[in-house]
Amino acid sequence: MSKNQVSSNELNNNPDVVLIGGGIMSATLGVMLKRLKPELTIQIIESLPSVALESSHAWNNAGTGHAALCELNYTPQHADGSVTIDKAVAINEHFEQSKQFWAYLVEQGVIESPEDFIRKVPHMSFVRGEDGVDFLSSRFEAMKGHHFFADMDYSENVDEIGEWAPLLSQGREAAEKIATTRVEGGTDIDFGSLTQILITHLKSLDGVSLATETSVRDIDRVPSGGWKVRVRRDGELGSEKIHAKFVFIGAGGGSLKLLQKSGIREGKGFGGFPVSGQFLVCQDEEIIEKHAAKVYGKAAVGAPPMSVPHLDTRVIDGKKSLLFGPFAGFSPKFLKRGSIFDLIASVKPDNLGPMLAVGRDNMSLTEYLYQEVVNTHTDRVDVLREFFPDAEEGDWKLVTAGQRVQIIKKDPEVGGKLQFGTEVVSAEDGSIAALLGASPGASTSVAIILEVLERCFGDEMKTGASTVKEMVSSYGDVLANDADRYASERARADKALKII
Repeated sequence: MSKNQVSSNELNNNPDVVLIGGGIMSATLGVMLKRLKPELTIQIIESLPSVALESSHAWNNAGTGHAALCELNYTPQHADGSVTIDKAVAINEHFEQSKQFWAYLVEQGVIESPEDFIRKVPHMSFVRGEDGVDFLSSRFEAMKGHHFFADMDYSENVDEIGEWAPLLSQGREAAEKIATTRVEGGTDIDFGSLTQILITHLKSLDGVSLATETSVRDIDRVPSGGWKVRVRRDGELGSEKIHAKFVFIGAGGGSLKLLQKSGIREGKGFGGFPVSGQFLVCQDEEIIEKHAAKVYGKAAVGAPPMSVPHLDTRVIDGKKSLLFGPFAGFSPKFLKRGSIFDLIASVKPDNLGPMLAVGRDNMSLTEYLYQEVVNTHTDRVDVLREFFPDAEEGDWKLVTAGQRVQIIKKDPEVGGKLQFGTEVVSAEDGSIAALLGASPGASTSVAIILEVLERCFGDEMKTGASTVKEMVSSYGDVLANDADRYASERARADKALKII
């Protein structure tokens, strides 16, 4: 658990806005709303003893500033060998928007020390074998011509790779064919610390209340407008009612259940498939100090994108760590501290068909998860040795990370599809919105919250257009089409965040 905890026991029964979940999404939305309309009153509700203890917590996510620099699943290869980079470009642009917002908060004095949550750590992709090298080479050729990725380097030279990341070459047979790409300007982010900074700031503002150890029991539309949110404080038998004009459900894996309670038409048909994650954590300080990069490989057949293996430098609470994983597992819980009944309770008449269709069409995922569950420590270290051939079992221990709930969505052709990424679900009148899904969520939190604001606070976005541009300077523009503008915006943000 982080050394800094943010908790409170304040409950406003008639706020303008209720933010459910004390993670990075609620924190980002709260800060933006108070900048756009300072007179708004906001109630934040968190079921755990402090904010940022679930998906936003540093040990429960990869901490990668997802900019598509190293994540191979964002650049699919087609049958003819060509590689598409459209998704990588979009994610990179969204991450730059996040950096712009964080830089703005540094300039405004909200964030005093950006090094408390963000650090420069190179991002690398790593492949083995002829097919892997051919793919990475094609990917590099497709990406290097775009100004977002102009500073990407490529190598098949074992000695050079060893200079970039010594563990990759240490103990490896000289004849083995490997390749890497490297972008020096990647980042490692402690989203837990960032969330704590933002919510601490929010608590200092007039009209903002935080109630931790308080759970949402029900959400009902009020005929005259707005919503009635019934909450219960831990240790109390009775519940309290909160009336609000707008409700935001940013509760990670818990969002689906709350969306279903709201009963809005737009939330019908969604289901969730929970996947847990585990990491091997290095115990040898000498090995930890040798590695300084986030090295991503290719996902196993049938694996969800969140299970892409990576040998990962992390800095958590100022301490450097080295992780490898994630190793997927199955738990019926939708949150790390959730209930074993979460999955079964989420099955409703409107999503039963899509969930059955996904089960039918994703047997490879089922087989993959079964194999992951039955793997031993030796099996996991054997996978690690694909990255670090000299790895010793005794130097690594297994830790459990967070839960992710992948979206199951209705599909007119096959009945239902397993969808990856993050999706905004909102009512037609804009009075309620929920976030479903997972990665690259936190890294693209600003772009996601801007979408929420566009859908639900359109008037405020128009009247506060200049404020929006101050917060996210490239908002409304496309940096992917303007190399000079991209360079200047990135340089400004990187300087403010001290990651030049």
